[in-house]
Amino acid sequence: MSTLYLLHKPYRMLSQFTDRAGDDGERRATLADIIDVPGIYPAGRLDHDSEGLLLLCDDGELIHRISHPRHKQPKTYRVQVEGVPGDGALQALREGVELGDGMTKPARVRRLAESGLPERDPPLDPKRHPITSWLELTISEGRNRQVRRMTAHVGHPTLRLVRVAIGPWRLDGLAPGEWRRETLHAPQRRAAPQRAKGRGRTSGKRPTTQRGGKP
Repeated sequence: MSTLYLLHKPYRMLSQFTDRAGDDGERRATLADIIDVPGIYPAGRLDHDSEGLLLLCDDGELIHRISHPRHKQPKTYRVQVEGVPGDGALQALREGVELGDGMTKPARVRRLAESGLPERDPPLDPKRHPITSWLELTISEGRNRQVRRMTAHVGHPTLRLVRVAIGPWRLDGLAPGEWRRETLHAPQRRAAPQRAKGRGRTSGKRPTTQRGGKP
C-alpha cells in the first residue's frame, strides 16, 4: 500500500523542496511552501513557469512507474497560445512535428472554448497578448519543454501551460497550492493504477484535500 499526493503546482514555483538561489540571491517558491509531508518526492517535474498536476510519493518503485518514459503515462495539458491556430497547425501537432531533438510522436489536440481553470496570478497582460486561444493537448513522451516547443513550431507560442492529467490521475477539484492524498493498494500497483469512482476516492475512503500544512 502506497500513498500518492496530488498537488496543484502554482505558477513560478519550483518542482522541488529546496532552492539554490540564483545570481540575485532571491529565494524562489518551492514545494516546501505548500506541502509538509516528510520523505516524499516528485514523480516527474513541471517547469518553473508551468502550472498544474504534480504527483509525489515516498515509494521509489511507484515514482519510477509514473515518471519513466518506458511506461508512457500520457500527460494532458491545457495550453493558452498566441493567436488562433488553424486546422493545418492542429493537424501538424496530431501528426508530429520536427524539433531540434527529432520528430515528436503524434499528439491528441482539440480546441477549447474556455480553459475551465482559475485565473493565473499574475494574469497575462491583454495589451501584450490581445488575441489568444486555448488548446487541450495530450502527449505520450516527456522531452524538455516539449509542448512549448511544439506550439511555437506551428507558429503559436505558448503563453500559459497547465497540466491537468497524468495517466489516470487528474487535477480536478484542486486550486493552485492545494493537494490531496490517495491510497493505492498493492493489486493496483502491480497493474496500471486505476482511479476509483468519485473525485479522488480510493477503496471507499475520502481523500484529504489540503492547502499547505501537514496531512
